[in-house]
Amino acid sequence: MFTPIILSLQKVGKNYKLRVIFSYFCIKDHAMHHFTCDISQIPLPSKFTWPFHYVPHPLSRLAADEVMAYVAERKEWSEELQAGKMFGVLIVKSPTGEIGFLAAFSGNLAATNRHEYFVPPVYDMLQPNDFFRREEAEISAINRQIEQLEQSDHLRNLRENLIKTKAMVDAKLQLLAAQLAERKAKRDALRQSGEADLAQLILQSQHDKAESKRQKQALHAIVAEAEARLNTLLEEIESLRTERRQRSAELQMALFREFKMLNAEGHAKDLCEIFAPTPQHIPPAGAGECAAPKLLQHAYREGLQPLAMAEFWWGNSPKGEVRRHGNFYPSCNSKCKPILMYMMQGLDVEPNPLTEITPPEPRIVWEDEQMVVIDKPCGMLSVEGRSGVRSAEEWARERYAPYDGPLIVHRLDQSTSGLLVIAKSKEAHKALQGQFITRSAKKSYIALLDGVVQQSEGLISLPMRLDYDHRPRQMVADDGKSAITKYEVLEIKEGKSRVRFYPITGRTHQLRLHAAHHCGLNAPIVGDDIYGNGECADCRDGKRLCLHAETLDITHPTTGQAMHFESKAEF
Repeated sequence: MFTPIILSLQKVGKNYKLRVIFSYFCIKDHAMHHFTCDISQIPLPSKFTWPFHYVPHPLSRLAADEVMAYVAERKEWSEELQAGKMFGVLIVKSPTGEIGFLAAFSGNLAATNRHEYFVPPVYDMLQPNDFFRREEAEISAINRQIEQLEQSDHLRNLRENLIKTKAMVDAKLQLLAAQLAERKAKRDALRQSGEADLAQLILQSQHDKAESKRQKQALHAIVAEAEARLNTLLEEIESLRTERRQRSAELQMALFREFKMLNAEGHAKDLCEIFAPTPQHIPPAGAGECAAPKLLQHAYREGLQPLAMAEFWWGNSPKGEVRRHGNFYPSCNSKCKPILMYMMQGLDVEPNPLTEITPPEPRIVWEDEQMVVIDKPCGMLSVEGRSGVRSAEEWARERYAPYDGPLIVHRLDQSTSGLLVIAKSKEAHKALQGQFITRSAKKSYIALLDGVVQQSEGLISLPMRLDYDHRPRQMVADDGKSAITKYEVLEIKEGKSRVRFYPITGRTHQLRLHAAHHCGLNAPIVGDDIYGNGECADCRDGKRLCLHAETLDITHPTTGQAMHFESKAEF
């Protein structure tokens, strides 16, 4: 690649010295890559990618193919990459009008964050003499000190000594109590005989109580001394832990301040400034180290114009999550969204496609004075959300304003179509919702899966919880809530399976996750942009999530009549 230079004369004393200045736009290291195929017939993107919900631009797909080919050749990385890693590509235009791409990976690769083919990190914390490495080494020394104290013979001996001391003291206290009880019994016997000197007995009793108190204090002092010796060491360990926490927190914040993120307007903010207005206030660990921020940062540094972006997964899926090799994925919300929203300032960015959806009106399947059953279209929300997209709740409120309600009884995902029950009164809502809570209401769904399901029927039981770093994604987790789905395969055709689902529980994204996860059916629902192949199922241009609530069995909230409803899927 041609590297432009600037030559100038600089006066040094009475002489002139030739200065060679490399252009600001020179990208000799981590250079912009050129496409190996002809891209002249591919139109450039009109706007920059909305990174949180997108269909990859054709140039992004070609760039990803080239990165995948390069990564596949690096055999020394194969074992590490098999565990899974996110990569990213950024289509850019140089100041001279050339079109190319940059490549990046998230985090580190082969114990470093610098590789010739990929853009450099925003801030290299792995430099040998960097303050991060020095402070990290000191924190590691504290860790070793804590570990040595916790595993020391001295600590073990102090704990054993305390246990033995307490046992010895307890035995002596029991013996003392028995002796006192015996002496008291003898005095009581003498009192009853009438032959004892009562004044003498009182003196003996007072003496026994005083002596007992003295001996108890002495014994408790022995335990207290053993506890004090142990606590002195434990306090030393806790002091070191406190120092470790404080220094770790201070180091993390100092590191975040070194990540000075650029935007297209030429401004810079560090991560602490970017996250300060967010609900979390403090950047999460690893912020700024993902592929997308690294790509934009390098483009801005080198004077390259960002045109389009995409991120794809390489390797196996992480435990609990659904990631498929070669699939494209949106940028994460927790770590990347605040950063990218700042970095994209000054770019002409696509609108969020989720806010651009205009779903059709629902079809009324059945209604009376107590409730209405609708066929909710794909793209319509069940309840009102922040996106502003029309919801079934909004539709019902407009239509049934005079009623004491209406109230949504249960929910369907925005991308899921099918039967939805709406109550027209609080009483009807309570009665209907109780059926869903107790699971007496029965539902079935039709889904078209991208893959061949081997067993004709079965039961999926995978506990689920929210993936906090990638909302609204869910993940399989041992500490999650119980999630159970029964299924039967209706048809297999052209590598796709038509399946009927019977959800026993009703967790968010349950059917989507159970279908896609490798411990479930390992076949994502067609059109699933969250757990599937990354294509956006936004119900525009015929695209959609192929999941439909097909049947519903409930009891009428006032008459008690059993009711069955059906709705045919359109895929």
